[in-house]
Amino acid sequence: MALLVTIAFFIAIAGSFIMLNMSPFMFLDGIAGYLRPKNESMRSRIKESKKTKESKGLCLLFEEVKEILRLTGRSTQFATLCVLAMILFVMGVLIALTMDNGFLMPVLAVGFALLPFYYVKFTASRHKKQINTELETALSMITTSYLRNKNTIVRAIEENLPYLNPPVSEVFRNFMMETKLINSNMAEALESLKKGMDNAVFHEWVDAVIACQEDYNLKSTLPPVVAKLSDMRVVSFELDLLLYEPIKEYITMVFLLLGSIPLLYFLNKDWYETLMFTGFGKVLLTICGTVIFISVAAVAKHTRPIEYKR
Repeated sequence: MALLVTIAFFIAIAGSFIMLNMSPFMFLDGIAGYLRPKNESMRSRIKESKKTKESKGLCLLFEEVKEILRLTGRSTQFATLCVLAMILFVMGVLIALTMDNGFLMPVLAVGFALLPFYYVKFTASRHKKQINTELETALSMITTSYLRNKNTIVRAIEENLPYLNPPVSEVFRNFMMETKLINSNMAEALESLKKGMDNAVFHEWVDAVIACQEDYNLKSTLPPVVAKLSDMRVVSFELDLLLYEPIKEYITMVFLLLGSIPLLYFLNKDWYETLMFTGFGKVLLTICGTVIFISVAAVAKHTRPIEYKR
């Protein structure tokens, strides 16, 4: 009966959000803004304007996921992730209710809801490597054309633009549109080009191109900058085994932990009933679930591609 009431409750909440055309995040933001104490003094406003707030916790996770989706050209999928998170949240609650474990309910609900965002973070390294590979190819082609024919940088980019792949091609295509239709100042256009991609080597390459606009002899500094991307690719390939071997071991341990629960039913039914139906066993399952979800967050945080920092 409690399970049916809970299902009806979540269906009623989902229907309310649909009728009001409101997302759960908008609802939570509105409540937070209403409950947050406001200080309208001039001193508080000055402090607020000077304060550089760093996002933490869930806000940092959501911002990172949004940035990853933007860089990979999937910004529209963030709403889908939120819907999937809500579905998994309800599933976590229902699973805990089915197990009659109130301690496990918040762990499964929050943990399941965050899984889609951690999955995006975990797979971001593969997309980042693809972007770095495309960027290396693009910069190598443009630099070679720029040096060989003594062309302007605009001409070099225009020659190679048909051979570039997204998302790198979109960055240079926007640059070409800006130089031809919006801004004829090459230095300012190149500075805006840096905003198109968050990559330290790319920013260094653009700075070197800006310097070349004033002194042609500085063109020799471009190939060493492009070579840094090659070095990053080689080092990343060599360290892939060291980075992902512990992850494989972690996944194996999680499967062993979860698989041991139904295995107890066949090995020793009394132990299984103690684990599933006693207070001590329910607390133990809650601790195990908490450790698993915390470790998932740690794995997603530390599996990042190697990047060059200036």
